[in-house]
Amino acid sequence: MSVAAPPDLRIEALAAHHDRDGFSCGVDSLDRYFRTQASQDVRRKANGVFVLVEPERPDVVLGYYTLCATALAPGDVPAAALKHVPRYPLVSATLVGRLAVSDTRQGERLGAMLLADAVRRAHASAATVGSSMLVVDAINERAAAFYEANGFVRLPDSLRLVLPMQVIRGLVEP
Repeated sequence: MSVAAPPDLRIEALAAHHDRDGFSCGVDSLDRYFRTQASQDVRRKANGVFVLVEPERPDVVLGYYTLCATALAPGDVPAAALKHVPRYPLVSATLVGRLAVSDTRQGERLGAMLLADAVRRAHASAATVGSSMLVVDAINERAAAFYEANGFVRLPDSLRLVLPMQVIRGLVEP
């Protein structure tokens, strides 16, 4: 999870100058969300939306991800992760709702860079807003395998995966 954006790339909050209409990752639901809903979600504080850009072309979006607060029932948390969370009626969490890379830049590990940034941001905000784990809803089996390869634990019979903040702490703190 130590993948950071190289100096020729930058991850920043979605802003008005980013070209949302020019982005395409090849998955209609992710493209449609980014083009039509992302800026509204930011305005309404429903999601944080973060984009990957090149500093010399700051309007061209190479990828994006979203973060928001969520909660899980303890019964929905896999046994491997349950030991890391408090015993409350609902387990506080941070959700990576969407993660996508431009179809012109896939295969360059940009998804790993975006995920690493999401993990760092989620960990940094956990002390302020309270979050016991990071949750992702993989769009398909290929995406689920990507998250599993990055340490996430899959919920049974689901495309939902979790990564406890205590595990993340070991990844992001020296």
